[in-house]
Amino acid sequence: MIVDLPGTTTSQVSKEIMTMRELGGVVALGRVLTLVVITRSGYEEEAIEAANAASREHPCRIIVLAGGDTDQETRLDAQIRVGGDAGASEVVVLRGQGSLAVESESVVSALLLPDAPIVAWWPHGIPESAANSSIGRIAHRRITDSANEPDPRAALKHISGTYVAGDTDLAWTRLTNWRIQLAAVMDHVSAEPVTRITVEGATDSPSTLLLASWLTMALDSPVKIIDDPAGTGIRRVLLERKGGDIELVRPNLTVATLNQPGQPVQRIALPRRTLQACLAEELRRLDPDEVFGEVITEGLNRALAGARPDGPGSASEETVSA
Repeated sequence: MIVDLPGTTTSQVSKEIMTMRELGGVVALGRVLTLVVITRSGYEEEAIEAANAASREHPCRIIVLAGGDTDQETRLDAQIRVGGDAGASEVVVLRGQGSLAVESESVVSALLLPDAPIVAWWPHGIPESAANSSIGRIAHRRITDSANEPDPRAALKHISGTYVAGDTDLAWTRLTNWRIQLAAVMDHVSAEPVTRITVEGATDSPSTLLLASWLTMALDSPVKIIDDPAGTGIRRVLLERKGGDIELVRPNLTVATLNQPGQPVQRIALPRRTLQACLAEELRRLDPDEVFGEVITEGLNRALAGARPDGPGSASEETVSA
């Protein structure tokens, strides 16, 4: 069910939700959090689709702020989606113009679920400071997506400089399966140290840089990054050891091969994660991701200090002093 409320107020939207609940049996029982999505007009549907899918695991109220033109006359148009149009959630889409086109706590305050955690998500457009933005100040977790920025690596550096516990980025969440595989491999080999790390991935992949940052911290080894301008996502990780190298290579976007000394080559399912899967993972935890905090504030600087963009098959002569 979809109900449009043109030229409205958040108070009227809240009353309409109550009316729909009383007349149609739509209930909010079991809602575990409020997800506030801050985006731009025209970009909201992809975010709503992902949030709806994630809500089947984490029932919530989804409030979407789709900012419009600040030069237009101040106006608020709303849309309420419930039932089959909202997954396991209630979706409230607020399209503001004029002074209501910008992110504002006052716009959403009347619609927040009482006594429920708040998660803020910026699928497009990283704020100047997520934790100090109007919505970010009231949120328990704050999610950005540097992969959707014009310069993803510059976006990561910006996040590093403004990081506050509770911040996270979906470029980090996309690494979960890579981190699981690499950690499992290192748990089953000898304690011999890794002497050098190589990470290869697409030029515009912030996940490649974050993986290099995590590895150089976790293994206390120098790292080099190989950029592939024609690739997509992460392609290869090489861990050099005196007793034999470990290499995890994903030549396509679904299956990787693992090469390690004394073992046959293994084929591992390692598909690129969907937006819905990444968002659902972030909604599982409302406590700060301490590992991400260390990687974005410390590991990133170590990786950037010793790696420069290189073409396929080449590597930077500069390395990190571990």
